Amino acid sequence: MRYPGSNRICRDPGGSTGGVVGQLCSGPECDHGRVGAQDLTTNRLRLDGPVPGDVAGVFAILGDSQTVVHNPSDLLTHEVDASELVARWICHWDEHGLGYWCARARGSDRIIGYVGVKRMTVQDQSVLNLVCRLVPDAWRRGLATEAVEGVVSWVMAEKPSEVILARVRPENLASQNVAVKAGLHRDVALDDEGEDGLDWAYTNRELP
Repeated sequence: MRYPGSNRICRDPGGSTGGVVGQLCSGPECDHGRVGAQDLTTNRLRLDGPVPGDVAGVFAILGDSQTVVHNPSDLLTHEVDASELVARWICHWDEHGLGYWCARARGSDRIIGYVGVKRMTVQDQSVLNLVCRLVPDAWRRGLATEAVEGVVSWVMAEKPSEVILARVRPENLASQNVAVKAGLHRDVALDDEGEDGLDWAYTNRELP
């Protein structure tokens, strides 16, 4: 699949992290145009659409076992895996008009995390799966809540009919608190077995 205005060729994202990439884009629009992605800012963060130049920063996050302690299947061991992942993120933006952002402190170029949504199906329900992951030195400062609140607000403004789903491991109290602070609530009907065990569901659905 070739997307308008881009040299990149992608196949539809799927699975837990996306689909297969045929070719990374190579033109200058890939690093500067961010085809399909809309950048956001919060009080302390800049959320930028992904570009190929983000690979090293993303690998620094997902190559650290501390950041994936609740979801160890997400651990990356080679930078090429991060390259393929970022390419899938870019393709997801181009296809769906939403996706993951790379998070940076305002005034800094260092990637300290990523946050966003991915279109998928859980329990036969079409959802936007919400993810936020930060480097350990960005923990316990309220940055995850700030990033997630920014994304949830954007999705509800741009895609008000969509179901936002945060899948959280039962023992991950910090992420459960972030989901609640962002306006989501427990939705037991969408609990599901993930690659690393049971995931509790938090959504914006109106429940009976």
